[in-house]
Amino acid sequence: MARRLLALLVQVTATLLILPGAMAQDGRSIEISGYQVMVEGDIEPFRLDVAVDSTSAGLAELVVRLSADNPATPPSFGVSWSMPSVNIAGHWTTRAYFNKTISPDWYPSRVESQLARDSPVISLFGSDDANRLTFAVSDALNPVTLTTAIREEDGRIYNSVRFFEQRQSARTDYEVRIRFDTRERRYDAALADVAEWWSQMEEYEPSPVPTVALQPMYSTWYSYHQSVDYKPLIAEVKLAAEAGFKAIIIDDGWQTLDSKRGYAFTGDWQPDRIPNMAEFVDEVHQYGLDVLLWYALPLVGEKSAVYEQFKGKYLRYWDGQGAYELDPRYPEVREYLIDLLSRAVTDWNVDGFKLDFLGRFVANSETDLTADDGRDYASVSDATDRLMTDIMAALRTLRSDVMIEFRQPYIGPLMRKYGNMFRAGDAPNSLAANRVRVVDLRLLSGNTAVHSDMLMWHPEEPLEKAALHVLNILFSVPQISVRFAEIPASHKQMLLHYLDYWRENRSTLMSGDFKAMTPLHNYPLVAGRSESKSITAIFSEIVVDLSDLEERPSADILNAKSSTRVVVALPPGSHRLSFQVFDAVGNQVQSDTFEGDTTAVFSVPASGLLKIQRQSD
Repeated sequence: MARRLLALLVQVTATLLILPGAMAQDGRSIEISGYQVMVEGDIEPFRLDVAVDSTSAGLAELVVRLSADNPATPPSFGVSWSMPSVNIAGHWTTRAYFNKTISPDWYPSRVESQLARDSPVISLFGSDDANRLTFAVSDALNPVTLTTAIREEDGRIYNSVRFFEQRQSARTDYEVRIRFDTRERRYDAALADVAEWWSQMEEYEPSPVPTVALQPMYSTWYSYHQSVDYKPLIAEVKLAAEAGFKAIIIDDGWQTLDSKRGYAFTGDWQPDRIPNMAEFVDEVHQYGLDVLLWYALPLVGEKSAVYEQFKGKYLRYWDGQGAYELDPRYPEVREYLIDLLSRAVTDWNVDGFKLDFLGRFVANSETDLTADDGRDYASVSDATDRLMTDIMAALRTLRSDVMIEFRQPYIGPLMRKYGNMFRAGDAPNSLAANRVRVVDLRLLSGNTAVHSDMLMWHPEEPLEKAALHVLNILFSVPQISVRFAEIPASHKQMLLHYLDYWRENRSTLMSGDFKAMTPLHNYPLVAGRSESKSITAIFSEIVVDLSDLEERPSADILNAKSSTRVVVALPPGSHRLSFQVFDAVGNQVQSDTFEGDTTAVFSVPASGLLKIQRQSD
């Protein structure tokens, strides 16, 4: 093994596009962005070529190529490097959620990405939110593991990218790029650039986003769960239409009379609970709402009629859920799933789909990775890509503006090719979880519509506390899942007020310059800025920096906390401001002017709104 590793390291004969002398004298490492990068692993029978491609100061890509004369199982190999832990406060990944600290090297912080799970990127940021190093991988299809860790013995950060740690189908070549960004900028700007880098790759070209996908939606999940019956839903649709909603997502339950929350009866996709689905969709359309239906594509229940049809064409049994997971490498499986969704459009006139459990299309240690016995693909990932590509082609032929929603963690760059709506992962009645998930999505999703998890709260919740659920997700497309007929009138007034505010300010909230402060503390301040306006939401006792008030004379501050004190830092010099204060239901409680410099302190009701306007001299 030692001889093979030495042979591998000697083989690293990098073709350096720039950075002359970047190869270390011993021939075992490559210099990129100031780091000595090691390529490690037993790659026989493959050959290895490594190159460094630098496009600008502080931005470079490591290009790794494997090639073999005959198809062979790709080897497990890795790229690793270390760096001094200087102003590195934490790490950001799509998997970090509430824990963005950096773990010790005996239990590294990590993200494991592949086609339908997370994204291959880590951003190391400073205590000032500065980008210290953001590294990302071009391969969003195959399993890739990225890690970062602190070593207590030397105070250095150790990073690695590992490839093919899971067994993969045979191939003759493989190429991947690892992007190193050390530019002096904020971490969120570095992540936005990674999203743009991926989107420029032909194989990851994002789906266009229909207008309706950028409008608040009603979801049935928390409000009805599996009890999605015709008449109650139509009554809710009528109220949703009056509230200005443009779409409803009919979640799990429409396809079965079983209400046990498992999937034993899933797979036939007949509208058992809404048998006259075409009539139902037509009535919803008459109220001005589009309809999206939930499908768990990989699942076939053991009690479904179609189970026998695909016997022997499953990846595995999902123990505890009563369902099998289809193997997309069989062409008849793909044809069945494509036909299911196509017929929902042609027969029922639905407008889109919430596609769930895409992460179940994955191989494991027992999967036969060959194109035999009726399979036309050896790789499950390749077959899933083919399935989803063909689904989108078929659906767009029928409806060019079809909407497709995926939820975390099915949110990688390849998923943007198939879907145009990313929804925050399940966060029932959790303010902070919904906010963190939404912000995490916004940082890496480009122009793909980012939706909140469906909002729910108890009807006895105090008004200001219920309003916090809305304020925590205002920088996403709101999905609502409370029953309009059952929430108190004040709750409904609050909800309508802030939904109107969201619509009026959608461009600033959703398309403006997006800033998420202090990820290590779960984003206590989130802001959006357009050409003439800034909108800031504060979730803890934090000073709002309005140093750009000269440039953007209009500033809104949403007080998404329980206290009423809002402190604003102003640009140097004297200022004359007019301001208005509103409570949680939109009533104006104060209107006045302010003259001063440096800081200003305002009293804003909990869950209320402060609007500031700079007055001209």
